[in-house]
Amino acid sequence: MATPTLTGGGRRGAPARGIRAPRPDAQARPRALGRRLARPGMWFALPAAALLAIFFAYPLATSLWQSFFTTSGGVSRWVGLEQYARLFDDPLVLKSLANAGLLLVVQVPLMIALAVGLAYLLNQSWLRFRAGFRLLTFLPAVTTLVAYAVVFRVMLATDGGAINQLIGIVGIAPVDWLHNEWWARVALIAAITWRWTGYNMVIILAGLQAIPGELYEAARIDGAGRWQIFTRIVIPQLRPVLIFTTVTSTIGALQLFDENWILTEGGPNDATLTPVLYLYKVGFRQFDFGYASAIAWMLVVITAIISIVQFRIMREKP
Repeated sequence: MATPTLTGGGRRGAPARGIRAPRPDAQARPRALGRRLARPGMWFALPAAALLAIFFAYPLATSLWQSFFTTSGGVSRWVGLEQYARLFDDPLVLKSLANAGLLLVVQVPLMIALAVGLAYLLNQSWLRFRAGFRLLTFLPAVTTLVAYAVVFRVMLATDGGAINQLIGIVGIAPVDWLHNEWWARVALIAAITWRWTGYNMVIILAGLQAIPGELYEAARIDGAGRWQIFTRIVIPQLRPVLIFTTVTSTIGALQLFDENWILTEGGPNDATLTPVLYLYKVGFRQFDFGYASAIAWMLVVITAIISIVQFRIMREKP
């Protein structure tokens, strides 16, 4: 069989007749075009980058630097890690961390469980007026923190509060919600749960709606009941969403400030004192900004460690 030959070029490597050779700058054109387009993009991003540097990066670096100093009589003095060593001897730091740990152990699981249950209920096709119920459940999340905390403070007042009036109807004595250590913690947990359950419910509901319907049908054909479908299909499919809501709720619990400041100001007897509230008192009442900065960075490290541990535990498949 004769081998076909290309005409039009006697030199080795020369292009055949009718085929244009690529220009030397053909591959350079996309790169040059990308560079030209990148310049306007950099100018558009520059204001946001400047704001981020001024209002985030600079304060962050300044607080870290300030944590190595102490101020006395308007004069700053380098003390190295002395401010961080104070953290281990400060009983209020330990008390605030214990209070935050109580929120993590009690309030966060309670809120996530309620959010999952509400989302699962509001995702059922047989439920009427689902849109209205979803709106009512999410409404607390759009109220301002200060406004709802003030409302809870009025409702939980010992004398004349709406809650004590309601329980008085059934013969229960008034409860000192905001001045008793135990009940102050209960009131704080109830307020936070009311405020953020709907927010997490909406996120979990979006995860539920992303689960393919074929999985439910296959499970029903295999004879699975509602509880088996919930535990074997719904919860495993919601794992990424549950990781997100748990980690964000944990960060929110560790950064709690508005609710306990308005309800109890950290009392009684520091029963509702949290690290951020203690940081505020140290920094803006005692004007010990070096120690306040050390508290802030301690909280950053603790939050990062807990979030990483939660993420790894929940990411592991059973």
